[in-house]
Amino acid sequence: MATPPPPPLGYTVTVSPPHPNTPTPRPEKRPTPPPFSSPVAPRFSPQISHQDGLPSSSSKTSSIPSPANGIKTGSPVPQFSTPPGPPVFSSPLQPAAVPFRASPASPQPVAFSSGSSLPTSSPLYRNGSAELQSEASDVAEVSMLSRESPCVLFTAHKVLKHKKQANVPSLGFGAIVSPGREVSPGPQIIQRDPHRCQNCGSYVNLYCNILLGSGQWQCVICGKLNGSEGEYIVPSKEDLCNLPELSSPLVDYVQTGNRRPGFIPVSDSRMSAPIFLVIDECLDEAHLQHLQSSLHAFVDSLPPTTRIGIISYGRTVSIYDFSEGSTASADVLPGNKSPSQEALKTLIYGTGIYLSPIHASLPVAHTIFSSLRPYKLNLPEASRDRCLGTAVEIALGIIQGPSAETSRGVVKRSGGNSRIIVCAGGPNTYGPGSVPHSFSHPNYPYMEKTALKWMESLGREAHRHDTVIDIFCAGTCPVRVPVLQPLAKTSGGVLVLHDDFGEAFGVNLQRASTRAGGSRGLLEIRCSDDILITQVIGPGEEAPSDTHEAFKNDTSISIQMPSVEETQSFSLSMETKADIKSDYVYFQFSFQFSNIYQADISRVITVRLPTVDSVSAYLESVQDEVAAGLIAKRTLLQAKTASDAIDMQMVIDERVKDIALKFGSQLPKSKLYQFPKELSSLPENLFHLRRGALLGNIVGHEDERSVLRNLFLNASFDLSLRMVAPRCLMHREGGTFEELPAYDLAMQSDAAVVLDHGTDVFIWLGAELAAQEGRSAAALAACRTLAEELTELRFPAPRILAFKEGSSQARYFVSRLIPAHKDPPYEQVFGGSYCFCFWRVDPYASILVHGGKVSPASIFNSRPEG
Repeated sequence: MATPPPPPLGYTVTVSPPHPNTPTPRPEKRPTPPPFSSPVAPRFSPQISHQDGLPSSSSKTSSIPSPANGIKTGSPVPQFSTPPGPPVFSSPLQPAAVPFRASPASPQPVAFSSGSSLPTSSPLYRNGSAELQSEASDVAEVSMLSRESPCVLFTAHKVLKHKKQANVPSLGFGAIVSPGREVSPGPQIIQRDPHRCQNCGSYVNLYCNILLGSGQWQCVICGKLNGSEGEYIVPSKEDLCNLPELSSPLVDYVQTGNRRPGFIPVSDSRMSAPIFLVIDECLDEAHLQHLQSSLHAFVDSLPPTTRIGIISYGRTVSIYDFSEGSTASADVLPGNKSPSQEALKTLIYGTGIYLSPIHASLPVAHTIFSSLRPYKLNLPEASRDRCLGTAVEIALGIIQGPSAETSRGVVKRSGGNSRIIVCAGGPNTYGPGSVPHSFSHPNYPYMEKTALKWMESLGREAHRHDTVIDIFCAGTCPVRVPVLQPLAKTSGGVLVLHDDFGEAFGVNLQRASTRAGGSRGLLEIRCSDDILITQVIGPGEEAPSDTHEAFKNDTSISIQMPSVEETQSFSLSMETKADIKSDYVYFQFSFQFSNIYQADISRVITVRLPTVDSVSAYLESVQDEVAAGLIAKRTLLQAKTASDAIDMQMVIDERVKDIALKFGSQLPKSKLYQFPKELSSLPENLFHLRRGALLGNIVGHEDERSVLRNLFLNASFDLSLRMVAPRCLMHREGGTFEELPAYDLAMQSDAAVVLDHGTDVFIWLGAELAAQEGRSAAALAACRTLAEELTELRFPAPRILAFKEGSSQARYFVSRLIPAHKDPPYEQVFGGSYCFCFWRVDPYASILVHGGKVSPASIFNSRPEG
């Protein structure tokens, strides 16, 4: 890192660092932004500020937040193996009724190393000249270290100084960033324009040096001095501590016009954004009955001021009119072509009411749902004509209203994102964006390519008008996910597959309509010149240069987000460009978006990480679960097909081998390398990834694999971690639960077990327990309550499946656990490279690498008895 520029002449310099070192901004330029890649969007990576303190191996285990949800983990769970014999259980936990955190096992975000407030010692002025003040006091630092930022999670709390050591691709360095995540307690709010570096565009922050005499501040990214319009000229340095941007690593700049952000009525603009239901009318009777039940429950759950519209589609599109009292009345348009401007004008300016508040139209909505009839023709589900594309076009035209006539450069601003929710039971096979009924059609490849482009264009048009399109599919008919995915992706929505239109489908309808979402999102990432961002994975794309403010030497990476929601995250992969000379590196993330109340928010997070020479110190700071999550997202990005997934399994094998060779230690008088004990849980998480639903053979149909992959690549850290490594909880007497390693030894015949695997939650009842009717009913009820609490805020809502030991469905449960009962040949060798037999394993068991292969010799303490 370059030496920071000296302060102007006439100023004395005093340094009161929050830690042993002071921030050292550098003015060098950074290279061009990394390429964007994503199945659904570009790549990005969230980061979390990390403590400057170096956690020990044991402290890493304890850094994982103790579940506020009542699940007691007791002593550290063996990270690389299974407990001896029957699992050793810790003491019972809280009753299931206590709310659980969505991912109690998520790593503790590194507390921001706080130079957060200005020093309270040393005089303000010396010899009549202002001093250059450094940021934090020790007292403020202690309080800052106890704080968490759920928005940014780094894979390590420290950065290696030496480029060759830092840029080992098998482990990698990066962060996972969640722009829309709720922060508790809320961030500091500033209702004025931010002070930004006129050279690089970064924001003033708690790590900046301040010239008290002139009010100038020094940028930590480029090292340039900037003015503060006199705001930082204060009589006492303590006065600077009262400024949020100089005392907190996370602040929100809010522009609300005449409104105060804390006093916006709940019934205001949030409720004015409409919801349009687009319903497939080509369903068989059984599916239709489930759908009707879900739709009835959905409209009953909506707030009274929510505006709703209803459209159904088959060969034609029926737009239901709420002006006919309690009668189900609809205007019908052909589905074989896009609606003409004349037809849209007739709908918009006619006498019909197609968007109406729930309080005025609830009886009509129920009548409409009850009037839907099952498909009558004797045709297979895949051969039925569905004009899904035309139906969405019409819904979008009605939401736009009269603005549909204006020029393309003029967009009417609505209160938050409008939402179109498509309830589909089959593919789009009629009209614009359609594909042939059969894959054997001679022009299928060309027609599919044309349909993809049309769907993507429609999705971008929806995004331009602040409308999100969610597509919820259910039933047994393949929906041609590759064709529908671009429509949801480019608009900022999601595509979710369900087994049927029942409970999980209904829950997702409700959560889709109520989840808070911002619009017109922009993520800007700036970091020290020594750091290069090489890849960004997430729900966005590279922002055009005209969408954000330009600065003289701005080398930031700018990402345009179709929507800003709590369920999203970006995964960032980083490298060092050269050996780092400074004691710290800096990262700054700014999220700009309009929230549901039409307030323009700029959320700024600044993180400082210490640099170290010691590899062991670096490994101690590695957050295993964040590292596993980043590795998993980079791996899944390449696994576009089933054959790619098999190749990625081999890549994981090689990755584990390379980590052992690069960071492990060679045993004395041996060619064997011991896997670093500091990363004890990383191989187990990668083992789950290799054999789980994302890369393994659990998921059969390619549509399911594609949807899971896209959901995973954009998912929040908590959800993506659960999708990689399931969480196992055993029911105990009295309604308590105990967390266990996710091995099949947890399947005790006299117990009930809950397995949370992200998109699925399984409840397994042992045979002995199931034979006792009273106990099994109580255990099942407690397990179901726990499952609902664990997933209460999760979107998409997972399936919750319950079954007994020995049933055919139990295979879904068993296949997601690490085998520990026996040593089957197909589980002995992990991809031919390393072994995960998990007999009795020491909590810090190690993998040994020999001659390019990993030896299980050191993993086993003894063979299992019996």
